[in-house]
Amino acid sequence: MELLNLVNGRWIEGSGAAFADANPANPGEIVARGRAASPEEVGLAVRAARDAAPAWRATPHHERAAVLSRAAALVDAAAEEWGRELSREEGKTLPEAVAEVRGAARILRYYAAEADRDSGEIYASPRPGENLLVMRRPVGVAGLITPFNFPIAIPAWKIGPALTYGNTVVWKPSSLVPLLAMRLAGALTEAGLPDGVLNLVYGEADAGAAIIDHPGVNAVSFTGSTEVGRAVIARCGELAKPVQTEMGGKNAAVVLADADLDHAAEQVCLGAFRSTGQKCTATSRLVVEEAVAADLLRKVAAKAEELVVGDPLKDGVEMGPLVSAAARQRVAAGVRRAVEDGAEPLAGARPYRDGRLAEGWFTPPTVLALPGTHLDVWSTELFGPVVGAVRAAGPEEALRLANRSEHGLSAAIFTRDLGAALRAVDDLDVGVLHVNSESAGTFPWVPFGGSKLSGFGPREQGRAAREFFTQTVTVYLGAPA
Repeated sequence: MELLNLVNGRWIEGSGAAFADANPANPGEIVARGRAASPEEVGLAVRAARDAAPAWRATPHHERAAVLSRAAALVDAAAEEWGRELSREEGKTLPEAVAEVRGAARILRYYAAEADRDSGEIYASPRPGENLLVMRRPVGVAGLITPFNFPIAIPAWKIGPALTYGNTVVWKPSSLVPLLAMRLAGALTEAGLPDGVLNLVYGEADAGAAIIDHPGVNAVSFTGSTEVGRAVIARCGELAKPVQTEMGGKNAAVVLADADLDHAAEQVCLGAFRSTGQKCTATSRLVVEEAVAADLLRKVAAKAEELVVGDPLKDGVEMGPLVSAAARQRVAAGVRRAVEDGAEPLAGARPYRDGRLAEGWFTPPTVLALPGTHLDVWSTELFGPVVGAVRAAGPEEALRLANRSEHGLSAAIFTRDLGAALRAVDDLDVGVLHVNSESAGTFPWVPFGGSKLSGFGPREQGRAAREFFTQTVTVYLGAPA
């Protein structure tokens, strides 16, 4: 499959470096090939977005929404086919991949419906004959930089609000998952998006930097690692450019002594191992009240050992590969270091040595009992199917341990005690809290984002997205004298 950049409504071969999109379950299989956009082509994309901006902004909201609705229908209709492609290039199991494609369609439909919701506010004025109006305008050209782990859903929840609120877009997806990016851009183009409103450019860090630094880009939305996100925040600060970042997570699940342990074990494993742990909201830390720790950890380890790992396109497979060789190496090194520092392996922890699992970028689902929170595996995001567990003397200590992190994206608590759940709502410093369900998962109509090093700037998704993709104008509307 040939990968093409989209610039000003034209599909073009980039003039930058060549790259290949490999299947992580079978690295010798190339899913697609393409060439990155050059810095000059990124500049052309920004110019096209700027030229298209006035007409798109002036397009009635319901007409913009109709494009998103038509694109959603196209995405839905292709869900099975694109799900297989997503699974081949990123490694999710086929059911997860198809669900992600359908989820992207749902996101587009949600933002299409923004045309039917309020678009501003009216306040009373203390002066007679006057009203105060708060109007919303698009910010202009939005530069979007998206990661590999949700190759169509995360782009949809950035592109959807950007377009519905009247912005134009220059988008750089991860070069690890370029095919689904081209599919989504193609659906929006086929749905009637005018030339230049959405531009897709492939590339590595230099392409992202070219988007961020370009004076024609008015705002930047980034999802990726904490390290890169902090650099993006710093650069946008230098440029006085609005920025929104969703960065790493080191998410804790807290299991109290009164919890339904079978349910908790099931949900912890879903949070830790679905999508091979490659979710910013994945469960990677487990805090268990001492009274039930042995029982709960035995159940979690048993479920981890029972997981079927293999080709994500095959029926019955529950966990696929990591996205790349570098990812597998990073996860293996992190687990090895944890064991050397005193962690006790309860499940997994040993790399696959032979067969298809050794040939692809597979790693076993791993559960580690930790001697304390001083190990790197407690604080460092491995972005893989690894969960480290510690014990807490009681509920108060459990919440303290869960908060012992520089990240604050998501958390889960398992308890039958409403008071304990409410204390978690008050005390856990996270942007997303699940009570009696896994730490991963989000719906497009509610805000998404984290605290501390997990996020910066306005929240994503839901109506919260307006705060980033629009700017307000306060109008003092008085009758003529």
